[in-house]
Amino acid sequence: MNEQTPLIRIAKREDMAKSKVWMIRIAAFIFAIVIGGLVFLAANANPFEAYGAMVAGALGKKSGLKQVLKIATPLLCTALALAPCFKMKYWNIGAEGQITMGAMGAAFFAIYFGKALPGIVLLPLMGIAAIVMGAFWSAIPAFFKSRWGTNETLFTLMMNYIAIGIVGWLQGGPWEGKEGSQIIPNFVENAVLPKVLGVHCGWIIVLILTGIMFVYMKYTKHGYEVAVLGDSENTARYAGMNVVKVIIRTACLSGGIAGLCGFMMASGASQTLYADIAGGVGFTAITVAWLAQLNPFAMIVISFLLAVLEKGASAVQTALSVPSSISGIITGIILISLLACEFFINYRMIFRNHHEKEVE
Repeated sequence: MNEQTPLIRIAKREDMAKSKVWMIRIAAFIFAIVIGGLVFLAANANPFEAYGAMVAGALGKKSGLKQVLKIATPLLCTALALAPCFKMKYWNIGAEGQITMGAMGAAFFAIYFGKALPGIVLLPLMGIAAIVMGAFWSAIPAFFKSRWGTNETLFTLMMNYIAIGIVGWLQGGPWEGKEGSQIIPNFVENAVLPKVLGVHCGWIIVLILTGIMFVYMKYTKHGYEVAVLGDSENTARYAGMNVVKVIIRTACLSGGIAGLCGFMMASGASQTLYADIAGGVGFTAITVAWLAQLNPFAMIVISFLLAVLEKGASAVQTALSVPSSISGIITGIILISLLACEFFINYRMIFRNHHEKEVE
């Protein structure tokens, strides 16, 4: 045995049987539930009552289901936005800012043309403006990345704060309603998305978009180019692909979808614009995309699960009078467990000893 061999080595797995993959994921979820139960016990709450309150609060009433749908819609939309970039190995961490800029573009038409245009004209204009603003905001770091190799992770992350700052300035300046309020007035009725089953119709738009993105990524030439570039930039160049064009085009698509999400959040959920309108969705959606392995249909399930956890956590806080931080801890434990199990699905650990045993 070579003494220079590391004590622990990590090796990429070959394809694992689907039954084993799901066994690992189910085991990770059960582990998270058990650890969460211990946290509830430490907070002097009955774990069975706590988990029951989570399920009842999220799924037991129509009002809870509506809230779950309202939470899941932007998560799913943003995860769909991130998927092409992540497939290309372009780490777009700027969805938060792209959502914010999309909401700002939609708000411009709502504020200045809300009373002059009917909803059937105004709402599409708001949506188009949101897509354009999101795509523009995403194209800036993509251009620098493709031309000069800048770090897109830091670039897109920093642009989030610029977008939030711009809207913060508008909120307390040109678009402020009552002087000194630091509040942009609510949109007029023409600029508000209509409701379907008690929730703004954005959820229908996102479900349609899910099917479109599945086809785009799996069956189109553009989707193929994204996949090839993600595997190897040199291979993409050798195949005659315009790498700069593919990077910028994909980033614009990603930003445009995130901007559309901003439109739905501003026009549907909030019915106004404010600096923190994205509310962390751009970051949480990264978890959704990775847990779903960039599969658009799997994102529906993951988004719904996270929405149930978020809504259920707030219900536990109310029903059992536990600190709000406990609910956040439980959600975090479940997410970390689900993310960690993907490591064991994709990699194996090899320990150094006389026979080099593998840990499955």
